[in-house]
Amino acid sequence: MASQTTYGKAFEYSLAFQYFTYLSKFTKVEIIENQLLTKVKSKYDSLSLNEQFELNSAALKSLTFIVNIEPRINNAIDDKDILQIEIAGDRRGQKGDVRDVIFIRSQQKWEIGFSAKHNHRALKHSRLSHQLDFGLKWIGKSCSQTYWDGILPIFNRLQLIRKTNNMTLWSEAFDDKYAEVYKPILESFKGEVVRMSKKDPRNFAKDFVHYLIGYNDFYKIIKGKKKIEIHGYNINGSLNKGLGKIKTKDKVDLIKLPNRLIEIDFKENHDNTLIATFNEGWQISFRIHSASSRVESSLKFDIKLISTPDSLYKTDIFL
Repeated sequence: MASQTTYGKAFEYSLAFQYFTYLSKFTKVEIIENQLLTKVKSKYDSLSLNEQFELNSAALKSLTFIVNIEPRINNAIDDKDILQIEIAGDRRGQKGDVRDVIFIRSQQKWEIGFSAKHNHRALKHSRLSHQLDFGLKWIGKSCSQTYWDGILPIFNRLQLIRKTNNMTLWSEAFDDKYAEVYKPILESFKGEVVRMSKKDPRNFAKDFVHYLIGYNDFYKIIKGKKKIEIHGYNINGSLNKGLGKIKTKDKVDLIKLPNRLIEIDFKENHDNTLIATFNEGWQISFRIHSASSRVESSLKFDIKLISTPDSLYKTDIFL
């Protein structure tokens, strides 16, 4: 069975290629050929025909819905107005752009992006380590010395274990990695989040969530086993635009970002997960873990949006 990463990349290709095939009937369209396209195509090609069919069916159903709320996708202003489809790179994500597939109409000075998810709703997979300043990376403000004093003894121990024997298993190095590693690191992370929030509540909440959802407007397309979820992140107001007399068939409201952290605390009976609750309906979980059975010198977050604001556009399409 293919990995989650393979399915995710294959779904990106399926979106791009199915959109290209479908839209070619209505408008001039081209796929930008680059190494990123080759990479996702290789993942798609590695799947069985049945798996490809499932991805293609989901991609096509999502498009036939989205063209009703984004008429610029399949409507040109003249013969020179070509729709380009591009696979976005990981570098965009590092700069706060979470879009995987981007449609571009240079003639209209317009673009729209899609984030493709296969059976998961993760926002980010950010890491913590002895040198990664999450404050600086996430919101542009460095972490305090208190934070570093809290995490460094633990990460220094992990580094020493790795240096001594990089094949050491967690079960060999720790009696309880949750109590000895995960929980104290999350305690320091939690404390730093609270400190940053108190210094500048309004901007912290907005910038913190901005980092997690991105800065560009986009649609998130989540393919599940029985349905497709479409979420419209209309952050800056560029989604849901008509074209001349062609109007949209549904309204995608501006999403309301938070301006206050209400609380951040451990999920009940979980030493490896924090729940951050903001106003405007935002609630986010931070589960920390190692991506390997062997001891690593950094730890990975699985960050998920577990409660969404009413202002977030959402619809379900059943397969």
